[in-house]
Amino acid sequence: MNFPKFWARGEAQGFWGWGWSNESVAQAKALGVEVAQRIAARISRGDRSRLGRYEYGDRPMREEVLREFRDGISAPSAVVTRNSYGCLVLNAAHLLFVDVDLGEPPAHGGALGRLFGTGKAVAKHAAARQSVLDRAEAWTRQNPGWSWRVYETRAGLRLAAIHRPFAHDEKVCAEVFEALGADPLYRRLCGHQKCFRARLTPKPWRCDVPNPPARWPFEDERIAVVFKEWEKNYLDAAAGYATCHLAAEFGATVVAPELAELIAAHDEVTRCGTKLPLA
Repeated sequence: MNFPKFWARGEAQGFWGWGWSNESVAQAKALGVEVAQRIAARISRGDRSRLGRYEYGDRPMREEVLREFRDGISAPSAVVTRNSYGCLVLNAAHLLFVDVDLGEPPAHGGALGRLFGTGKAVAKHAAARQSVLDRAEAWTRQNPGWSWRVYETRAGLRLAAIHRPFAHDEKVCAEVFEALGADPLYRRLCGHQKCFRARLTPKPWRCDVPNPPARWPFEDERIAVVFKEWEKNYLDAAAGYATCHLAAEFGATVVAPELAELIAAHDEVTRCGTKLPLA
């Protein structure tokens, strides 16, 4: 997995950039200076393309590691991190997640909804969801020994292959991503981070909580305290929501021993067994 221990901000010619390292803060800062220099050079050439945008999957994720899991295959086998908008994320080296984006489900809208076509949108979304379930079931029939837990998220489906550990670069992972229609950005990220990701806690704006006021690493203790206050409010609000619901199971549904702890942690933190609204 690709989560550097050290991050630091470097500055050059009035610009700044983040650098990373597994060796030291000093090495991270030196890289940050190089990033800032490249930005300054691009600005001087009049090239403002992609500035200020997060280039999804082209660099390590700047996320603090909050918890580690170990299964005897690698050290660690998984980590829980906090992403840029404050959610906890499970990053697993061997637990294959397939993320399928279907978009936010449309509201039913009653008579007015039918009048303006909402009913058709609901039916289209339901058909897309069923198509993924059908493909997962077909994959299981065509590949004996596979087992899936399928979770419904607010905007799609999350499938976890629970029968054996996988490596991110196994050929079959790319094949199953294609067969099930995995989100293209998610595929890129899995390759770059050398792991599979699954968000564990609700998105803050879906809980009527603003995005965090700062992002790790914090510049000073004052900012860290402000973030802690935000985090408490976020977790209090998130307690009323689930991140996913268990929607279906295919195959033998027996969890491989190496994956059991991760599946249990995922299901507990996401509250997938509850009837809480998804966020």
